[in-house]
Amino acid sequence: MRRATITTAHGDDDAAERVAAAVAPDNTAEMATRVEGEAVVTTVARDGTRGLRSTVDDYVVNCRVADRLGAEGGPDHGTGGESDHETDSTARTDDTDTDTNT
Repeated sequence: MRRATITTAHGDDDAAERVAAAVAPDNTAEMATRVEGEAVVTTVARDGTRGLRSTVDDYVVNCRVADRLGAEGGPDHGTGGESDHETDSTARTDDTDTDTNT
């Protein structure tokens, strides 16, 4: 099993809560999203590297869109859907990888 953890910073706790709420419905059974202060932390597990990479790529795109639309309360709150900051994200592979058939 391959695992990756993606941590994104969103400027404040409320923005992180909004981003997590926006991306969570797209999570599969092999994904878990939580909020840690101003950060959203998502762990993804997949059987192979190719599937893990695809899922992480999709997640990062969704997270960036959610951040841009919701970081300041969303377009309904006068921001026009633009965020004043970039999403700071990092992805790392856990040490628990067991799949050697890639």
